[in-house]
Parts: sequence; structure tokens; C-alpha cells
Amino acid sequence: MALELPGAHRSTGLVDVLDRVLDKGLVIAGDIKVSLAEVELLTIRIRLLVCSLDKAQEIGLDWWRYDRDLSPGAGSAAEHADLRAEIRQLQERIDTLAAARAPARPAGRRRRRSR
Repeated sequence: MALELPGAHRSTGLVDVLDRVLDKGLVIAGDIKVSLAEVELLTIRIRLLVCSLDKAQEIGLDWWRYDRDLSPGAGSAAEHADLRAEIRQLQERIDTLAAARAPARPAGRRRRRSR
């Protein structure tokens, strides 16, 4: 004989609901409009999507992958490599410009100034 706890059925139901929401997704949408004398002053549009990450990626939402605050290590390595490459290119360009601008002088001989 199985012993059923009084709150066991309710918690199972809540788990089922949560599982279903995360699997299928839940959208809550609403608009708040503030008007004064038939003149609309403010409109706030609220959209809330609750679902699992897998479901979000399935429907094309993956903004957290590229958000620095949410995934600090994800974009930084690629960004650092790009910045290093850019610095290297700029240094080469500076060296090329400096070499082209400097006149060729024989080594060890200095030119005297005439007065």
C-alpha cells in the first residue's frame, strides 16, 4: 500500500506545469497607455517570454551569447585577437611611413650646419 503525502499531488502538478512552460514557452504581452484628456502621453509595451534556453535558441533568440555582461569570456578572446591584429597592422604602417619619410644617410657621418 502506497502512502501518499498530502502535498505530493500539488508539487507534481507544479513541476508538470513548469516543465510544460519551459518546453513550450510562455509569452506574456501587454501595453500600458497613459492618456490625459484624450491625448496619449505615454505608451509602454511589455513583452515577456519564459522558456528554456533550448527552446529560445530553437526560435532564434540567442542574444545572451553576445552580451558581454552575461557571457564575459565569450567575445573577449576573439575581440582581443582582432585588436592585436589591428595594432600589428598599425605598427607596420607606422614603420613603413617612418622609413619612407626618413632620408637615406650614410651611417657614421653627420652633416654640418652652415652658418
